[in-house]
Amino acid sequence: MSRLSNPSGPAARPADTGSTDFTFAAATREKAKARLAIMGVSGSGKTWTGLRLTHGLSPRFAVIDTERGAASKYAGINGVTFDTLQLHSYHPNNLIGALAAAANAGYEAVLVDSLSHFWSGTEGTLEQVDRAAKQRFGNNTFGGWKEGTPLQNAMVDALLSYPGHLVATMRAHTEWSLQTNANGKKEPVRLGTRPEQRRGVEYEFDVVAQMDTENTFTVIKSRCPDLHALVLERPDGADIAKTLLGWLDEGAAGVDPTTYVDRATAKKVTFEQLGELRQEVDARGLQATPLLDPADGTATTLGDYIQARGLALKNGAAS
Repeated sequence: MSRLSNPSGPAARPADTGSTDFTFAAATREKAKARLAIMGVSGSGKTWTGLRLTHGLSPRFAVIDTERGAASKYAGINGVTFDTLQLHSYHPNNLIGALAAAANAGYEAVLVDSLSHFWSGTEGTLEQVDRAAKQRFGNNTFGGWKEGTPLQNAMVDALLSYPGHLVATMRAHTEWSLQTNANGKKEPVRLGTRPEQRRGVEYEFDVVAQMDTENTFTVIKSRCPDLHALVLERPDGADIAKTLLGWLDEGAAGVDPTTYVDRATAKKVTFEQLGELRQEVDARGLQATPLLDPADGTATTLGDYIQARGLALKNGAAS
């Protein structure tokens, strides 16, 4: 019997794969945008390091601030200037909307400081789960996740699909550990164990670093070889950005997601062409790219916009 044979016998039916194309093609490397996360306890320096790093990726960048204006306290230091948007409600859809607005404004890089609020802050994912559990699922938390998980996944997809560089800070759960200091005495040390976000979210990023109370920057995961296992004390984020850009810029030119919007809004586009365009967008993993609808300015994603445009054409509502 083949190792790939179905052990259930001939009566078992194969999974329905729809119209999915399983044709393999040669792997090619394209230029990419940064996807970097910095996690750490309070006072570890993640906001300033994130600002320096994001500025190194692009001098013109935006900060989505959930930390009550903490990032703005560094404005102008060492030439770091930026635009900021302060949010006070952290529904996952609000982050998608903020990213869409940043993309529409043409910011080449965005710093989210911090991503943790969209998990455990006011109106964050955990509140959405709790509310759904109480209101619709008889206090069944597992039922609440039926609504919370899609919200969380859509938010992460929008982060990873932002058309520019994306840097996110995350608070870390704090634990205390007795360690031997330089004088040979035991002392309590505050440690960050894992980010305050859904478990495993950090591994969605290409580079993940952890910072401690001594402002030591330790790369715990990296797809960029030159940053692998890097440890820096009081790091210069600009130098890290330079190394990262050198790696990101290797390869063929990628596709600008805005070209798909132009093709979708063309006056003579047909329903069939929009279907092919959606398939192309899906194949390139760009369906979750955040954007503002050109018609009414509402936040949406590239895949949803093309789909809505197709339905409008099909129903004869589009010009």
